[in-house]
Amino acid sequence: MFDQTQVRVAVAFHSAYGHTARQAEAVADGARAVEGTTVELLAVDELDDALWSSLDAADAIVFGAPTYMGSPSAGFKIFAEGTSAVLKDNLRWKDKVAAGFTNSGCMSGDKLNTLVDLAMLAAQHGMIWVGLALPGGWSSSGGSVEDLNRLGSWLGAMAQSDSDVGPDIAPPATDLRTASELGRRVAIVTRAYRRGADLEQLAAHQAVSA
Repeated sequence: MFDQTQVRVAVAFHSAYGHTARQAEAVADGARAVEGTTVELLAVDELDDALWSSLDAADAIVFGAPTYMGSPSAGFKIFAEGTSAVLKDNLRWKDKVAAGFTNSGCMSGDKLNTLVDLAMLAAQHGMIWVGLALPGGWSSSGGSVEDLNRLGSWLGAMAQSDSDVGPDIAPPATDLRTASELGRRVAIVTRAYRRGADLEQLAAHQAVSA
């Protein structure tokens, strides 16, 4: 049973100029690298039935949005408010794994506030938040811009994109590698969680059958 555990990860994101979309792709690549993981990249620009169906079917949802004026983009906020119907439907995303990522033009850009918003959204749905388990990079004289987690975030993955270059150049490779690590961690944690849930279900079934 352990080796056959399959998980579905959805990366639900908004991206106005393509930079956060590249970050979303890196998260997806990291999750796909974990055996037994199926990943869907879901732009939240249109709130149609196919989007909600895919999110409902996922074991984990990774939320992503650019940071504009210190908070998630308006496009993502429309999606977030749209999830109120999910919340009112007996918290139907309860106990799904959740995580988040964000990108901005400035090194700080108050990106932490966006990650807090994403974590709060997950909390309101009763989801289980997974942070970025990496040491803070670029934090000593021996560090460099190439370090993983160079922006020193733990609640989720951060990236920085120069405002005068396109998504073919930014975010830099180090931030994309950091996003990939978040995706990998989400997949690993979700798989372990699903294994435990499957074992609990099996034990309950055996107890009833005994």
